[in-house]
Amino acid sequence: MADLIQFTLNGTPQSVAIDPADKIIDVLREHLNLTGTKRGCDDGTCGACTIVLNGEAKRACLLPAAKLDGADVLTIEGLNRGADIHPIQKALIEAGAVQCGYCIPGIVMELYALYTKKPDADDGEIKTALSRHFCRCTGYEAIWEGAKLAQQYMQAKA
Repeated sequence: MADLIQFTLNGTPQSVAIDPADKIIDVLREHLNLTGTKRGCDDGTCGACTIVLNGEAKRACLLPAAKLDGADVLTIEGLNRGADIHPIQKALIEAGAVQCGYCIPGIVMELYALYTKKPDADDGEIKTALSRHFCRCTGYEAIWEGAKLAQQYMQAKA
Protein backbone atom coordinates (compact mmCIF):
# COMPACT_ATOMS: atom_id res chain seq x y z
CA MET A 1 0.00 0.00 0.00
CA ALA A 2 1.37 3.40 -0.98
CA ASP A 3 1.68 6.32 1.41
CA LEU A 4 1.26 9.91 0.22
CA ILE A 5 4.11 12.15 1.33
CA GLN A 6 4.44 15.88 0.89
CA PHE A 7 7.72 17.77 0.83
CA THR A 8 9.50 20.64 -0.86
CA LEU A 9 11.86 19.68 -3.66
CA ASN A 10 14.15 22.30 -5.13
CA GLY A 11 11.78 24.98 -3.89
CA THR A 12 8.61 23.39 -5.28
CA PRO A 13 5.96 21.58 -3.21
CA GLN A 14 5.62 17.89 -4.11
CA SER A 15 3.16 15.11 -3.29
CA VAL A 16 4.28 11.59 -4.11
CA ALA A 17 2.79 8.18 -3.40
CA ILE A 18 5.57 5.94 -2.11
CA ASP A 19 5.97 2.37 -1.04
CA PRO A 20 7.31 2.25 2.54
CA ALA A 21 10.26 0.19 1.28
CA ASP A 22 11.35 2.91 -1.19
CA LYS A 23 14.55 4.81 -0.57
CA ILE A 24 14.84 8.52 -1.28
CA ILE A 25 16.98 7.80 -4.32
CA ASP A 26 14.13 5.70 -5.77
CA VAL A 27 11.64 8.53 -5.27
CA LEU A 28 13.94 11.06 -6.94
CA ARG A 29 15.02 8.91 -9.87
CA GLU A 30 11.99 6.67 -10.50
CA HIS A 31 9.01 8.78 -9.41
CA LEU A 32 10.26 12.29 -10.18
CA ASN A 33 12.72 11.60 -13.03
CA LEU A 34 15.53 13.54 -11.38
CA THR A 35 18.55 11.53 -12.45
CA GLY A 36 21.28 13.90 -11.27
CA THR A 37 21.34 12.02 -7.97
CA LYS A 38 23.44 9.02 -8.96
CA ARG A 39 23.08 5.45 -7.77
CA GLY A 40 26.53 4.10 -7.01
CA CYS A 41 27.22 1.69 -4.19
CA ASP A 42 23.76 1.53 -2.54
CA ASP A 43 25.47 1.35 0.87
CA GLY A 44 26.35 5.01 1.45
CA THR A 45 30.10 4.78 0.93
CA CYS A 46 30.61 6.36 -2.50
CA GLY A 47 28.66 9.60 -2.02
CA ALA A 48 27.26 9.74 -5.56
CA CYS A 49 23.70 9.95 -4.23
CA THR A 50 24.27 12.91 -1.90
CA ILE A 51 21.40 15.37 -1.57
CA VAL A 52 20.76 18.21 0.87
CA LEU A 53 17.95 17.27 3.24
CA ASN A 54 16.87 19.99 5.66
CA GLY A 55 20.23 21.71 5.20
CA GLU A 56 22.38 18.60 5.75
CA ALA A 57 24.25 16.50 3.19
CA LYS A 58 22.65 13.04 3.26
CA ARG A 59 22.98 9.80 1.29
CA ALA A 60 19.74 9.23 -0.63
CA CYS A 61 20.48 5.50 -1.05
CA LEU A 62 20.35 4.93 2.70
CA LEU A 63 17.31 6.90 3.79
CA PRO A 64 13.74 5.61 3.66
CA ALA A 65 11.46 7.76 1.54
CA ALA A 66 9.29 8.43 4.59
CA LYS A 67 12.05 10.82 5.76
CA LEU A 68 10.96 13.13 2.92
CA ASP A 69 7.60 13.84 4.56
CA GLY A 70 7.55 17.55 5.43
CA ALA A 71 11.21 17.93 4.48
CA ASP A 72 13.05 20.47 2.38
CA VAL A 73 15.14 18.71 -0.27
CA LEU A 74 17.71 20.14 -2.65
CA THR A 75 19.18 18.08 -5.48
CA ILE A 76 21.76 18.98 -8.09
CA GLU A 77 18.92 19.95 -10.44
CA GLY A 78 17.83 22.61 -7.96
CA LEU A 79 21.14 24.47 -7.95
CA ASN A 80 20.94 25.80 -11.50
CA ARG A 81 18.94 28.88 -12.35
CA GLY A 82 18.33 28.67 -16.07
CA ALA A 83 21.56 28.41 -18.02
CA ASP A 84 23.69 29.65 -15.10
CA ILE A 85 25.60 26.95 -13.29
CA HIS A 86 26.22 27.20 -9.58
CA PRO A 87 29.57 28.67 -8.41
CA ILE A 88 30.56 25.30 -6.93
CA GLN A 89 30.01 23.62 -10.30
CA LYS A 90 31.93 26.42 -12.04
CA ALA A 91 34.86 26.02 -9.65
CA LEU A 92 35.07 22.24 -10.10
CA ILE A 93 35.00 22.64 -13.88
CA GLU A 94 37.68 25.33 -13.81
CA ALA A 95 39.91 23.19 -11.59
CA GLY A 96 39.67 20.26 -14.02
CA ALA A 97 37.90 18.09 -11.44
CA VAL A 98 35.19 16.88 -13.81
CA GLN A 99 35.98 13.95 -16.04
CA CYS A 100 33.23 11.36 -16.33
CA GLY A 101 31.07 13.47 -13.99
CA TYR A 102 29.44 10.59 -12.14
CA CYS A 103 30.65 11.59 -8.69
CA ILE A 104 30.42 15.35 -9.22
CA PRO A 105 26.73 15.90 -8.32
CA GLY A 106 27.30 14.30 -4.92
CA ILE A 107 30.47 16.31 -4.32
CA VAL A 108 28.71 19.52 -5.33
CA MET A 109 25.86 18.83 -2.91
CA GLU A 110 28.27 17.96 -0.08
CA LEU A 111 30.20 21.21 -0.61
CA TYR A 112 26.97 23.18 -0.93
CA ALA A 113 25.76 21.92 2.45
CA LEU A 114 29.15 22.62 4.04
CA TYR A 115 29.64 26.12 2.61
CA THR A 116 26.04 27.13 3.26
CA LYS A 117 26.39 26.28 6.93
CA LYS A 118 30.03 27.27 7.30
CA PRO A 119 31.38 29.54 4.53
CA ASP A 120 34.72 29.77 6.35
CA ALA A 121 35.18 26.00 6.77
CA ASP A 122 38.80 25.16 7.43
CA ASP A 123 40.90 22.75 5.38
CA GLY A 124 40.21 19.88 7.78
CA GLU A 125 36.45 20.33 7.49
CA ILE A 126 36.65 20.47 3.70
CA LYS A 127 38.83 17.35 3.60
CA THR A 128 36.41 15.53 5.90
CA ALA A 129 33.51 16.44 3.61
CA LEU A 130 35.43 15.31 0.51
CA SER A 131 36.53 12.08 2.22
CA ARG A 132 32.92 10.91 1.99
CA HIS A 133 33.18 10.66 -1.81
CA PHE A 134 34.88 8.29 -4.19
CA CYS A 135 36.10 9.36 -7.60
CA ARG A 136 37.57 6.84 -9.98
CA CYS A 137 38.60 9.23 -12.76
CA THR A 138 40.43 12.29 -11.49
CA GLY A 139 43.12 12.45 -8.93
CA TYR A 140 41.77 14.03 -5.81
CA GLU A 141 44.09 17.03 -6.25
CA ALA A 142 41.81 18.64 -8.85
CA ILE A 143 38.77 18.03 -6.65
CA TRP A 144 40.60 19.63 -3.71
CA GLU A 145 41.57 22.65 -5.82
CA GLY A 146 37.98 22.94 -7.07
CA ALA A 147 36.63 22.74 -3.52
CA LYS A 148 38.92 25.55 -2.36
CA LEU A 149 38.03 27.68 -5.40
CA ALA A 150 34.34 26.98 -4.78
CA GLN A 151 34.74 28.26 -1.23
CA GLN A 152 36.19 31.50 -2.58
CA TYR A 153 33.32 31.84 -5.05
CA MET A 154 30.72 31.17 -2.36
CA GLN A 155 32.30 33.72 -0.01
CA ALA A 156 32.36 36.34 -2.78
CA LYS A 157 28.72 35.60 -3.58
CA ALA A 158 27.60 36.12 0.04
